[in-house]
Amino acid sequence: MRKLLFLWFAVCSLTATAQVKTPAQLYPDLFKRVQMERVYADGKTFPDAVPLASAEVINKAYEAQKGKAGFNLKAFVAKYFQEPVANTDVFKSNPSKGIISHIDTLWTVLQRSPDTAKGTSLLALPHPYIVPGGRFREVYYWDSYFTMLGLQQAGKIKVIEDMADNFAFLIDKYGHIPNGNRTYYLTRSQPPFFAMMVKLLAEKKGNSAYKKYQPQLLKEYAFWMDGANGLKPGQAHRRVVKLADGTVLNRYWDDSDQPREESYREDVLEAAKGKQPKAEFYRNIRAAAESGWDFSSRWFADGKNLHSIQTTKLVPVDLNSLLYNLELVIARGYREGGNAEQAEVYSAKAQNRLKAINKYCWDARQGFYVDYNWKSKKRSTQLTIASAFPLFFNIATNKQARQVSAKIKNSFVHTGGVSTTLKNTGQQWDRPNGWAPLQYVTVMGLRNYKQNALASTIAMGWLHQNITAFRQTGKLLEKYNIELKGDAAKAGGGEYPLQDGFGWTNGVLLKLLALYPLD
Repeated sequence: MRKLLFLWFAVCSLTATAQVKTPAQLYPDLFKRVQMERVYADGKTFPDAVPLASAEVINKAYEAQKGKAGFNLKAFVAKYFQEPVANTDVFKSNPSKGIISHIDTLWTVLQRSPDTAKGTSLLALPHPYIVPGGRFREVYYWDSYFTMLGLQQAGKIKVIEDMADNFAFLIDKYGHIPNGNRTYYLTRSQPPFFAMMVKLLAEKKGNSAYKKYQPQLLKEYAFWMDGANGLKPGQAHRRVVKLADGTVLNRYWDDSDQPREESYREDVLEAAKGKQPKAEFYRNIRAAAESGWDFSSRWFADGKNLHSIQTTKLVPVDLNSLLYNLELVIARGYREGGNAEQAEVYSAKAQNRLKAINKYCWDARQGFYVDYNWKSKKRSTQLTIASAFPLFFNIATNKQARQVSAKIKNSFVHTGGVSTTLKNTGQQWDRPNGWAPLQYVTVMGLRNYKQNALASTIAMGWLHQNITAFRQTGKLLEKYNIELKGDAAKAGGGEYPLQDGFGWTNGVLLKLLALYPLD
């Protein structure tokens, strides 16, 4: 029966996704030309643009005009599409009022009303929500949990519930929570933090939250586990991998093997640099986008170059820690609903996953958690702060936690927090950049194992980094160079300019300020 249920969820998810057309599908020739000729500096601009006529009218006009002398592609696009605007582009802060006042104002700047627009790439949501800011004009999955931490601290529980209801809506409609509420994000998800959102709500609304969202938690689990029952050892399907001993763990994946629409030109040019078949490269780069770490040496076969990306070969320690938590939350939901038998089933799944994480992702020689390459049957040699996730979810033993803490202290801690990796490759999820969600996971993971002094050092460094930069620039940013201070700490790397806003930075800052008040 459970096998049939998983199959039904998978079919529903693929059917719903197949019914939605993306900009590249709506305007195939025009889309490729606009992106490759770089009509807009940012590849995300055109996929987000608002069409001023139907796709049929636009395509017909393009076909009629493109071959004529003097055809101006930029003018054509300007005539038929309205360029999107980010609210934070026009917002001006007043640093003299302080950082808390700044964030209070930003909640209103970053909040969106229920969607009613049609004909764009935006997937309509029924309730208000918070966007990250800058070029990120839509809701993002894992960003939202860390944003919610700040909303909780600010007492905005209704907004948290609205956002959780939006994610439940997405799961019901599409079978999963997409990367963001855009049509071109439907082929992938992001780190599964929905269960953590439910736990956050339960802190304020009571245990009824577990029962309320249980159907969607089960559907999300079915999405991540699709195909698990039919695998043989050494095989993988979508997001599941069966290892040689029969253990089933998960990986990141994307159901498309085409260039990302929001970074079309970048993907096409990068694919030409390496030896991977293009479809394989596109799948791997999209899978890394599902991880949220887009991009990092963590995913590179040679540890240096994006064109060597191999995301789908890796069993990530953070993803499997999150799914361990999802299994526990589902078990909790069954217990709250009086179904002890199913509660035990999911508790057992969680315990099996815990054992598997410690078997395959714990590197005893390094004293650190790493990803596992299921193809080569070897642990990754890349050390990243993802090792903090087993501490965040209480998967590590006390001895393991002490070893992880020592490695973090000796290798990852800098003046402004913890770095993401130990390598400086120019990618934004590598050293020297620090990111709010990973600071929070690391601090709270260390606190779980009484590594309080180190947790405090990291938290205070991050807080001072944020506040010093804010006083100098009037902005809270997407990421920071944690090896520098103040305005000089503006981070670099990646495919787009540094963004301000910024949802998860605001959320983590408020939460950590509550735990570590500054004088």
